[in-house]
Amino acid sequence: MPQHLRLEDAEGRLLGAVPCYLKSHSQGEYVFDHGWADAFERAGGNYYPKYQASVPFTPATGPRLLHDRSLRPQAVRQALAAGLRQLTAERGVSSAHVTFLPEDELPALTGMGFLHRTDQQFHFINNGYGSYDDFLETLASRKRKALRKERREALGPGISIDWLTGSDLTEAIWDQFFAFYMDTGSRKWGRPYLNREFYSLIGERMADDILLVMAKRDGRYVAGAINFIGSDRLFGRHWGCIEDHPYLHFEVCYHQAIDFAISKGLKIVEAGAQGEHKLARGYVPVTTHSAHYIVHEGFRRAVEDYLERERHEVARLNKALQDHTPFRKTEA
Repeated sequence: MPQHLRLEDAEGRLLGAVPCYLKSHSQGEYVFDHGWADAFERAGGNYYPKYQASVPFTPATGPRLLHDRSLRPQAVRQALAAGLRQLTAERGVSSAHVTFLPEDELPALTGMGFLHRTDQQFHFINNGYGSYDDFLETLASRKRKALRKERREALGPGISIDWLTGSDLTEAIWDQFFAFYMDTGSRKWGRPYLNREFYSLIGERMADDILLVMAKRDGRYVAGAINFIGSDRLFGRHWGCIEDHPYLHFEVCYHQAIDFAISKGLKIVEAGAQGEHKLARGYVPVTTHSAHYIVHEGFRRAVEDYLERERHEVARLNKALQDHTPFRKTEA
């Protein structure tokens, strides 16, 4: 349920805002707190409802403490962080969670008692490549050969790829993509959370900002991935298929996203949450941030201790993964 927080001056002018939702579950967040909820409720507490400041169902970093550009950002952010904390306490909810926020918004939140959490994603960085082959030239020889082979084999069974955007996104196309989403989601995720109307709405309101990568075999589409086109990056979201083919998932979700980003001059591809398998395909580890305010003092101390150890582990893993990227090693 939308519970957006507004910061206004005495005349009612909007100075800042937090996109916030009251939630009775933790689905679609990608910063996982199911273990926290289970522990708190086994101890006799009520973890839900809780507040969530995010873009629903979207593991993409972006501003969460919004402010009028004519004002000093830090002052507005501090007021918003204080307001979110106060709202959490006054409404009797267990906690407030600000997920996938930029690192420069953290000080305002941690200064108000929010706990800092880190995690990892994998992004492709476009270093001014003119083509996919230019990107491949930056890889170690063995890795370069492996990706070329993978892409050949993905398209081997007579499969071709289409990029659909704008007016290409007809209701018939959305019907086909929704079938992919439901089939794969039901098998792998248990309960897909987007309905058919969602796709019609985004097709109606932001078609030019959407890229469907669709795989066709024998004249019909058999798989596809949805991406959202930002000002300087491509946001990969989910995929689905009605036929299984080796390496097709990697081709549709990761290689084609790189092709598109290079062709359009986009700087980054964010390929969604988790997935160390992306590393071998040229995506590098990137640390993401979230902030969490927990009302119950004893529970807050327990989570704080856990998060301190988790941050160290995320940093250690990040360093280890940086040493295993497919790029050629440069001599010092």
